[in-house]
Amino acid sequence: MGDAGPQATVYNTFPLNNCPAELWDALDAADIATDNDALGAMLNGPRYWLMSRITKRAGEPQPTKSFGGIEMIEQATVQLSSNDPQPYSVNTVDRRAVFTFDVGRPVFELVDPTGRRWVMQTYSQVVDKNLTLDDLPALASRLNLPDGWHYETRTLTEPLVVDTTERPANVLQDDLTNSYSLQS
Repeated sequence: MGDAGPQATVYNTFPLNNCPAELWDALDAADIATDNDALGAMLNGPRYWLMSRITKRAGEPQPTKSFGGIEMIEQATVQLSSNDPQPYSVNTVDRRAVFTFDVGRPVFELVDPTGRRWVMQTYSQVVDKNLTLDDLPALASRLNLPDGWHYETRTLTEPLVVDTTERPANVLQDDLTNSYSLQS
């Protein structure tokens, strides 16, 4: 718990390894929480990156830990909207990174009632273990979007850059736990 409410430290395998499925499937969140003196742990994967490149601002070395034999690196701190964030609720993430989506790449976006665009950064197999990249263009029919929101797919004609090196990222998840970053 941080000064501003519940926080989570995010570890993932990028760029250390491809997260062996047999080791991932054997992870136990309760054991991880106990072993790390944490209030809780959440297994938030498997997930698949959608951007062309990720660049991190040079800074202090990122700590690594082994969870169930999988080497992971500390990537971010999330200021959670609650102890049990709901789909489409915004969390603040200190990740100090640049996500770049190249020209010609399809992007999958949520558009909120004010017209702000949220680009999908990862698709997830937490809820649907069979979800693939090929399913994403037609995902709108599977989402329970809040009133005034809609889902779009487009192919980029210019690069899309989400730069959060100097500010926290605003991130939300849909009801299938796919993650989206607010474009600035």
